[in-house]
Amino acid sequence: MINNTTKNILVAIILLNNVVAYAQNRPAPSGEAVKKTIYYNATIHIGDGKVIKNGAIGFDAQGKIDFVGDGNTAFASDVRAINVSGKHIYPGFIASNTLLGLRDIDAVRATNDYMEVGAYNPNARALVAYNTDSRITPTVRSRGVLLAQSTPVGGVISGKSSVFALDGWNWDDAVLRADDGVHLNWPNLYQSSGWWAEPGPTSRNKTYDENVAAIKQFFSAAKAYCAQAKPTRNARYAAMREVLETKQTLYVHVSDAKAMLDIINMNKDYGCRLVFVGAEDAWRIADVLFENNISVILPETNRLPERADDDIDLPYKIPVLLAQKGITFTFSIDGGWEQRDFIFQAGQAIGFGLPYERAVQACTLDAAKILGIEAQVGSLVVGKDATLIVTEGDIFEPRTSGVSAAYIKGKTVDLNNHQVELYKRYEKRYAK
Repeated sequence: MINNTTKNILVAIILLNNVVAYAQNRPAPSGEAVKKTIYYNATIHIGDGKVIKNGAIGFDAQGKIDFVGDGNTAFASDVRAINVSGKHIYPGFIASNTLLGLRDIDAVRATNDYMEVGAYNPNARALVAYNTDSRITPTVRSRGVLLAQSTPVGGVISGKSSVFALDGWNWDDAVLRADDGVHLNWPNLYQSSGWWAEPGPTSRNKTYDENVAAIKQFFSAAKAYCAQAKPTRNARYAAMREVLETKQTLYVHVSDAKAMLDIINMNKDYGCRLVFVGAEDAWRIADVLFENNISVILPETNRLPERADDDIDLPYKIPVLLAQKGITFTFSIDGGWEQRDFIFQAGQAIGFGLPYERAVQACTLDAAKILGIEAQVGSLVVGKDATLIVTEGDIFEPRTSGVSAAYIKGKTVDLNNHQVELYKRYEKRYAK
């Protein structure tokens, strides 16, 4: 028989082996930043609409950008200067309204943690559910997406999203902005029948007014709760305090123009900072959005229009229509692994009139403004984090958008991923 001491030793050995194996399977942390790095002879897209031909960008050991300018500048001898002639440098792209880190394998329930039970869950936090060990994340960041907003779904109020850098040991290490806002799913004004290939008749949602009244009741109750000096603890109402005080954003998932106007009118009683998500009809009321300083997170560009009588290419033209009206907007694409194609949503809009640098701005600086992180990232200016990518060519062109280097806060990012490993394995196996 094995005595208790021997049992304890065996248990300790097993646990240690598991920890070692787990650590070996974790994605490698960011590399160490050198004293100073400068990339030169590149086309630098600042992110605010400006571009520098034959430019240079440098960042220090603290991961902060300390030089942006002419690539012909003389550099000190102790600087690691890297010639990237013919290549492009962009700010790290920012994906909004994603399931990254919250959904891994659809068929394995244990890997999905993006929805809570119940209708009103403003206290649910994507922050503590975020999984840095997902194999999906490296495939996304290898395409130039270095930051993402992970967002819960479901119910009337899904919960609070957070913004993460796509590299880190755990959620506490990766988070860039915790609890940036609460997500409200506004009821549909109309209900459709059938499916996309065989659409049926559309009718007005008979419970729309009732659902809106329930939302107003919840907001009024939360406002009254937050006005109390020492309220009885209520986690749902307490989670609304920062939203009602405009310290966090109220992201409203809505499509129809009439519904957006209803939201704006309702918000007069609460004064929340609004961002519309989805907002396919945003272009119809662009002047109203501009007057109320409301930003938009657009749905994916590559889709059919909402209405049968809309132009077939309307989804591709909405970005330029909003840009012409001065609306701050960014792009998005539903899901988690789908974020690999996030950048190409903007690329498609370029072909329908959106200026190139405006498309870059939408995916970088404007996205940062919407998420409240523009002081740290979103553009390549002195003082901000050196979160950037170096590409072989045009980032929006699939044939030239290869990312050759990436940095988050000045530290190198491993661009290898599971898909690349599989490609190399089978390339070798079936090479002729």
